[in-house]
Amino acid sequence: MSYVGKNIRKIRTVKKLSQAAFAELFGLARPSVGAYEEGRSEPKMETLIQIAQHFGLSVDLLLTKELTVNELYNFDIFKQQGVPVQAPSAPATAVADRQKAITPFVPADRLMEYIVQHHNSSFLDTLPPLTFPHQLGPATRAFEIVGAEMQHQQQGLRHQDVVLCRRVDLAEPNLRVHRIYAFVTQSRLLVRRLSERLPNGAVKLRADNPDYGAEEFALDQALEIWEVKAVFTTHLRPPSTMEERVTRLERQVEELLARLG
Repeated sequence: MSYVGKNIRKIRTVKKLSQAAFAELFGLARPSVGAYEEGRSEPKMETLIQIAQHFGLSVDLLLTKELTVNELYNFDIFKQQGVPVQAPSAPATAVADRQKAITPFVPADRLMEYIVQHHNSSFLDTLPPLTFPHQLGPATRAFEIVGAEMQHQQQGLRHQDVVLCRRVDLAEPNLRVHRIYAFVTQSRLLVRRLSERLPNGAVKLRADNPDYGAEEFALDQALEIWEVKAVFTTHLRPPSTMEERVTRLERQVEELLARLG
């Protein structure tokens, strides 16, 4: 369950903002704010990040905890009035661990800019930072998914989901069959499941959506390769039906037979 709608309403109350004023802050339509607060829809990831950064919160707090008025005052208003808020000191190792968990987020509307400047550390610093609890190390990225190629029967990666990825070494790409990877090329972000390793540095990739065919991909076309390790979604997934379970089982059997053959 997401608490973002309730938290937006409380933030507006604390800050004495109308829905129209709140919408103007983040370039939204006023009815959208009402829809968020009533639970009829949820903000896009980029909007969540903007709200969190503007009010000195974290995205996970906005989504997973119903904030109290006192907490909102502690997070934001004290800072604006110049009242020092004492924070407990943390060991240097804990600070380093937190820094390692910061992941640059690449929204869909900044993908082409990222492709051009993916190697530029100054540009990476301008990307929205996400903080996830993980042990993946510092070389991580988060990408916004566009399209439904990796969604099948209400499962998989949906449009506007955000995937958390770990870097794959281009010099020695250790790619595993059946895992999902994000390939950054000169023209697009290709998120697919690895189906087969081919000779001459190529691989066969497939979409989880059977409406999209498999394709061969030469690894030297990749500017970067990232292994998808987790997904952030605002969609509530329904329980799997028996038919969906049977379909997945059939696919696993087909893959096993293909490997044995």
